Amino acid sequence: MSRQYLDVPYRSKDAAKALGARFDGTVKRWYVEAGVDLVAFSAWLPAGAAPTASGATDVALADAPASGIVTVKKGIPLSRLLSGVAAAVAKAFSSGVWTLVEVNEASVRNGHVFLELSERDSAGQPIARARAMIWAGTASRILPDFEKASGAVIGAGIKLLVRAKPVFKAQYGLSLEIDAIDSEYTLGDLEARKKEIRARLQQEGVFDRNRRLSPPWDYRVVLVVAPQEAAGLGDFRKEAERLERFGICRFIYVYSRFQGEGAAREVVAATSAALRELGQTDRPDAIVIIRGGGAVNDLAWLNDYELARFVCDQDIPVLTGIGHERDSTLPDEVAYARFDTPSKVIGGIEQQISRRVREARAAWDAILAAGTQAARIVRLGVERREAGIRADAREHLARAKQESTATLNTIAVGSVRRVHDASRQNLALLNEVRADAMQAVATAKQEVPVLMTAIRIDALSNIGEARSATGLALNTVVDRTSAVTRTVAQALDNRLQRVAEHAVGVVQQARGNAQALMREVAGQGPEKTLTRGFAIVRTDEGRPVTSSEQAQISPTLNIQFRDGSTEVRTIPAKRKK
Repeated sequence: MSRQYLDVPYRSKDAAKALGARFDGTVKRWYVEAGVDLVAFSAWLPAGAAPTASGATDVALADAPASGIVTVKKGIPLSRLLSGVAAAVAKAFSSGVWTLVEVNEASVRNGHVFLELSERDSAGQPIARARAMIWAGTASRILPDFEKASGAVIGAGIKLLVRAKPVFKAQYGLSLEIDAIDSEYTLGDLEARKKEIRARLQQEGVFDRNRRLSPPWDYRVVLVVAPQEAAGLGDFRKEAERLERFGICRFIYVYSRFQGEGAAREVVAATSAALRELGQTDRPDAIVIIRGGGAVNDLAWLNDYELARFVCDQDIPVLTGIGHERDSTLPDEVAYARFDTPSKVIGGIEQQISRRVREARAAWDAILAAGTQAARIVRLGVERREAGIRADAREHLARAKQESTATLNTIAVGSVRRVHDASRQNLALLNEVRADAMQAVATAKQEVPVLMTAIRIDALSNIGEARSATGLALNTVVDRTSAVTRTVAQALDNRLQRVAEHAVGVVQQARGNAQALMREVAGQGPEKTLTRGFAIVRTDEGRPVTSSEQAQISPTLNIQFRDGSTEVRTIPAKRKK
């Protein structure tokens, strides 16, 4: 026969072709040319055909001399030796064996997948290495099923449970041909790694530390950590730049690898450096870690203890948008909030900002309403006090006028009475003097005419003294009346001055109290009221509730406390029978 035909099944056609077999399209069978060593093809030889055991006849041994030394007269070619090794390997492993491997490198050429595999000990040191390949026909059949079931793609760092058949070729040495992959093992290995790190964080008591933080009151500065060319970074930046353009929030970007050996350490280092550079002056309100989806094993690089612990230890909320909805990494689990995509992260930030704007607007409206109400009450109080002050001032002035008029009347009556009394006394004195003078004159006329001159002189002297005394008494009465009048007038002026000053002081005090009250009302905000133990109750439409009747009408209420808000349902009050 010029050709040796082979019984090669379809799944082994790539292996037969690699060994040098050819396909005869006429008879639809694989064959090798005459003269080719059939040892490598022994697995596919038809029944009754046996490979040539040339190795047994190629070595001739001379008769052993007395010394026992064997002399080799003839050797065999290396290719024939290696063909024997190939036949031994093919005979020992006629079918694939399920094997645990770790992929170091993966490449695709002409549809064939070439892999560098290894096994590592507990210290991470390689203890076995091998080359493997998945032929194009097999790859097109098993890889889509594997990727669909596990969500992973064949790449560096992934651990697999594969069915591999050892194949030895004279030109390329030993390699493994893979014809099946168990996707459940890969998923189990990834989940086991996550479970181990999750348990360690829970044992250390830090697993939900970041999730227990209070939510940011507002977003003013946000630190964003992402790969340089992340799929979702463009969508995130588009919305973020709109917020920055209006001065609402500032975004600081830090770039790092998110896959490959050491990627988790780079993320931690880049984020830590950015936080140190920002310091306390530009302390971010949140840290955003985004990537934008990918294969499960690409995301598996982030299932790292150091990265997860770094997120747990942050005292500011961490927001993640690393994978899709079905993907979950350890940073997603320990972060304050997890979003499916980077677009949803920026959407959540926008919603929080919008919520705070609505709350601020509602609080401002409430402050304006309360301020207006308080100002109206204060204005009414000031007006009432001013009216009272005016009435009191008018009453005091009227009373002062009445008292002044009465005092003047009393002074006038007293002055007139004193003048009349002085006049009566003067008249009595004058009459007495006249009587005495007439008596004295009569006596003098009767006694001694000589004394008339002395009597006259004495009488004239007494009359002069009486006139002087009368004028002095009159001047004294007038002076005293004038002094009393001036004293009363001065007292009246002083009293009017004190009344006016008191009225001005009362008005100024009322004005100062009103201004202080206005400042106090303007300085009061809902935050201070909430920190003192009060709460703000609103309807589902956001309107403040100020009475129990309003609360009964609304089916649901929103109660805002100092650290957040909650919704409650109202129970209709039972009517009294």
